[in-house]
Amino acid sequence: MESLNLVSAIIPARNEEASIARAVESVAAQPEVGEVIVVDDQSTDRTGEILAELAVRTPKLRVLATDALPAGWTGKNYAVSIGAAAATGDWLLFTDADTYHLPGSTRRALADAVKHDAAMVSYSPEQEMETFWEKALIPVVFERLSRRFQFQRINDSRLPDAAANGQFLLISHEAYTSLGGHGSVAADVIEDVALARRAKTAGYRIYFAPGFEVVRTRMYRSFPAMWEGWTKNLYPLVGGSAASIAHSLLPLWHLIAFACLWEYSHYFYGVSVLFLPIFLVTAVLELQIAYAVDVCRNCFPPQYIKYYVPGVFLYPMVLIASWWKNTRGRVSWKGRFYTPGAPRVV
Repeated sequence: MESLNLVSAIIPARNEEASIARAVESVAAQPEVGEVIVVDDQSTDRTGEILAELAVRTPKLRVLATDALPAGWTGKNYAVSIGAAAATGDWLLFTDADTYHLPGSTRRALADAVKHDAAMVSYSPEQEMETFWEKALIPVVFERLSRRFQFQRINDSRLPDAAANGQFLLISHEAYTSLGGHGSVAADVIEDVALARRAKTAGYRIYFAPGFEVVRTRMYRSFPAMWEGWTKNLYPLVGGSAASIAHSLLPLWHLIAFACLWEYSHYFYGVSVLFLPIFLVTAVLELQIAYAVDVCRNCFPPQYIKYYVPGVFLYPMVLIASWWKNTRGRVSWKGRFYTPGAPRVV
């Protein structure tokens, strides 16, 4: 018998009391979503209470819970695999508890799937940022990642480039099952990119695009949470190698070179006293203009360029810490610790 449910939305939730209600309500309001499955991943805050209250007034909502985390799995992958196993929809929409889905977002994703003949549709959400640290770091991170993950290349079926964003990832149930679901990427911290690579390698088309006016998210509500999140993800996202780190830090090398040139300018005999400051100011201005173009291209407000200098120095600290955790130690997220590269259980 054919499924009567077009889209099943699946949301993992671990200690998400600040945002879970907004996420569930915005997803449940989408007419194309037949069920919203939230998997409570052993929350110790009020997440469970909030979900119980939501279930009373939200007929679409089903609340499941995880048991002990099996060896070889990350918490998120295990939670969404439980949700996917219970889903009945022709399409599965994986999204996060810190997102807000604008009206018409699911309809647009389904339309993009048809238009681009894609089995996977993903959007990079608009970022909601309130604190100084969010505004300094997050636009720099996305500016760097946009150079590595280019939408045009990802959407070209002739190229191997593949990526997706787990904050909004729509995939046909049939394709998801054939790929082995999240069990096939059980130990991957960057599970969305890993799943996209598997999909493209298997011959499925991907459509990845900016999520402006589709979905929004506030990823981190404090500096410690932001530090923990990006030090977990950033090193593998930029490429996971020494060469990728060096390439990602090019703007910082430029600023350091300019600073050294200024500091030792008295050694440059014959150079005009006016010429050197003008050259340095022009060079730094050129870097900031290039950053401003990238900020606007990535749908961030143009006024965020004023955070460029603190952001460009904060970024390498996060990247180096991420490199260290991913190669010399372990990464952590919400009270769980993972050793990168550990054997996985499928």
